[in-house]
Amino acid sequence: MLRIDFYVQHLLKHKANGVRLVSDLPVTFHFDAGDRQSSKPIEHELLVAMVQEAAPPNALQELQAQGRCAFVHDSEAGMRVQVEVRAAGPSSWALLMSPAKPARTSPADVEAIPFPPADAPSRSGASAPRAPAPAPAPVAAPAAPAAKSSSVQTGRGYIDDGVPEHAAADGKHVELAPGEPQINRLLRLMKMVDASDLHLSANVVAMVRKDGEIHPLERRQAYSSEEIAKMIAEIIPERSRIEFDETNDADFAHNIPGLCRFRANVFRDRHGVGAVFRQIPFELLSVEKIGVPPKVLDLCWLTKGLVVVTGPTGSGKSTTLSTLIDFINMNRADHIITIEDPIEFVHPNKKCLVNQREIGEHTTGFKRALRAALREDPDIVLVGEMRDLETIAIAIETAETGHLVFGTLHTTSAASTVDRIIDQFPADQQEQIRIMLSESFRGCIAQVLCKKKGGGRIAAYEVLIGTSAVANLIREGKTVQLKSVMQTGRNLGMQTMNDHLLQHVKNDLVTPEEAYMKSNDKQLMKSLLTAEGFTIDLPQG
Repeated sequence: MLRIDFYVQHLLKHKANGVRLVSDLPVTFHFDAGDRQSSKPIEHELLVAMVQEAAPPNALQELQAQGRCAFVHDSEAGMRVQVEVRAAGPSSWALLMSPAKPARTSPADVEAIPFPPADAPSRSGASAPRAPAPAPAPVAAPAAPAAKSSSVQTGRGYIDDGVPEHAAADGKHVELAPGEPQINRLLRLMKMVDASDLHLSANVVAMVRKDGEIHPLERRQAYSSEEIAKMIAEIIPERSRIEFDETNDADFAHNIPGLCRFRANVFRDRHGVGAVFRQIPFELLSVEKIGVPPKVLDLCWLTKGLVVVTGPTGSGKSTTLSTLIDFINMNRADHIITIEDPIEFVHPNKKCLVNQREIGEHTTGFKRALRAALREDPDIVLVGEMRDLETIAIAIETAETGHLVFGTLHTTSAASTVDRIIDQFPADQQEQIRIMLSESFRGCIAQVLCKKKGGGRIAAYEVLIGTSAVANLIREGKTVQLKSVMQTGRNLGMQTMNDHLLQHVKNDLVTPEEAYMKSNDKQLMKSLLTAEGFTIDLPQG
């Protein structure tokens, strides 16, 4: 998606008449009732990159020669917009965007784009030059605007980057115990507002993901890179610190006793140090709570074979796997080995003996730990991520030798999961792997998280069970027919993603628009919804 389409989406969402962007100043949206401002300024470099990315060559040439230009942009959101740009100096540009209308009669109308007064100081304290100047050279820009601002306000007409009342931690006060890391204050606030992730980026206020959307956490000054680095330094393990110094990113787990565990990733970007914390509750969710289809539980009673849980990042794969492992832990008397990076959900010994190993802390890698697991008398092995060819090969081998193996992949459907596994191998090995996989494959659960009506999120599942018909299709390389098998195998507990999404809509749990957006086969999803009498209200250009 082009950067300019971010603002087109806001025009559509809020039904604004237009939007004005001026270098290093708050973004202004125009409505019939008056203007509304964002609390976040847009960086000059981002504005320049946005124009150079979207404008046609003739418009860029006009901007270079005359210091202004106008063009029409067809956005990915399906809306055509009129864009007018004026360069009032090497460090001050203005852009006005509105739904497209008939061509303007005079290019001079572009000059009507309002700038701040000529004597208004810039955010650096210096006055921006006002004489037209040639456009600067292309600039590498970030994917989204970074806030240099301080307070984030509500109740005064601010657009989405204002703190929504349901997400703000305003009025909530956290007292840290003596010696407790400062990051824990933000993590406790994140827990209070029931968010899933905490995002820290240099020059931006702390952000959280709540119900699938990003919101500011609190009203305060943006964090600097140095402040974030200082907070991370208090909790990062030595091993991860060395890795971060060498590679500029690292994963680790952080625990607040009595509250929650967090999976952390720390990284560097063009602004400095950043970090993301994912909440991992101590309490393992029940099968009923996450809504796993009943047939999936039958996979927990298997003694051997490969079961794969798939989905995009943040779709709840770890939660589903932890629930299945906990079900086994409560109902079987076996030995479970988990190999994770890092350890997320902690499984106490119930009826099973559980050994949890963390990459980097207890072993050097997935493939080494999986090789070792074969000599550790396991009944069930969980592989946190089947990242590479060798790990996948050992997982299939382990499943073939009389063990039940659970693993994850970042694929979006059951059929694509089978193809992804096979395509990891060289062409001369794929025939052999097809045979091995057809014999060891027991099931695949593909999932996505949908926004739930009334708040929260709910999972939708696609289920493929490893029947003899599925084994034959894998062996013969006819994976394109797996979708048909799922459609005809409903009595065996199989279901397609569209089946489950449609059921959520019929149960009034998600909107038709959300089901449509989450579907992998949108044309079929639209037909299914229409046949059931539902309409999809999507923005039109």
